[in-house]
Amino acid sequence: MASQRDIRRRIGSVKNIKQITRAMQFVAASKLKRAQDATLAARPYSEKLDEVLADVAAVLDGDEHPLLAAPEGGKRLIVLITTDRPLSGPLNTNIVRFAARDIVEKPGDVAVITVGRKGRDAMRRTGVPLEAHFATFGDRPTFADVLPLARLIRDDFLAGTYSQVDIVYSHFVSTLIQRPVLAQVLPITPSADTAGIPGNQFIFEPSASAVLEQLLPRYVATRLFQAVLEAKASEESSRMVAMKNATENAEELIEDLTISYNKVRQSNITREMIEIASGANAR
Repeated sequence: MASQRDIRRRIGSVKNIKQITRAMQFVAASKLKRAQDATLAARPYSEKLDEVLADVAAVLDGDEHPLLAAPEGGKRLIVLITTDRPLSGPLNTNIVRFAARDIVEKPGDVAVITVGRKGRDAMRRTGVPLEAHFATFGDRPTFADVLPLARLIRDDFLAGTYSQVDIVYSHFVSTLIQRPVLAQVLPITPSADTAGIPGNQFIFEPSASAVLEQLLPRYVATRLFQAVLEAKASEESSRMVAMKNATENAEELIEDLTISYNKVRQSNITREMIEIASGANAR
């Protein structure tokens, strides 16, 4: 049985851990509010841009712009977005497992670009070819932060290196729910509910190719930026919940250790009283 001193030391250690996890919980909660607001504010623009380009892709083809057609013979690229920092609960594990399962279920030549150290380390362990790695874009990612990644993906797709580009990230549903999703970015596919739209429904000025030349690169960057915002909100949400659970577990452990301490203390007092009584009787 542990001594009173050992139990006191363990209680002190758990209290220190509890203070740290509680502080991290509050920090994550404050960051979550900012990340959630940014994510929800960007969603309408991203969704409307997806809708417009899906409609445009229904009436145009790869002759108008190469981003609308899949190159022949290219491999598939997955952009895997995870976190750099630990202590975010099962978030990274779920994303990596989701990506790994998709790679296994869709055999073929595949490569990965990772955003976040956790995804990079996981892909290195699995042996999947790693084309490039980007660190996460801080607590306040901006549109300009994702432009180098978007430019790399776009240029390699146009060069025929990749025939398809997908993003795997954690979609922020609520504080308690973050769902791994896979979204195809390139080539841009027609909308399912606009099949058969007549081409003369759209008027392009000065021309379709000129409009797409400006619009499609921005579309790629917008999709990446939205995925980064979703991943950031998911990270802070998952970390806040994980630290809240850790704080509650620490409180329960302190209660158990306190009970054990009182039992040991009572046992010691009882033993000392018996020893005193035994010594008095011996006289």
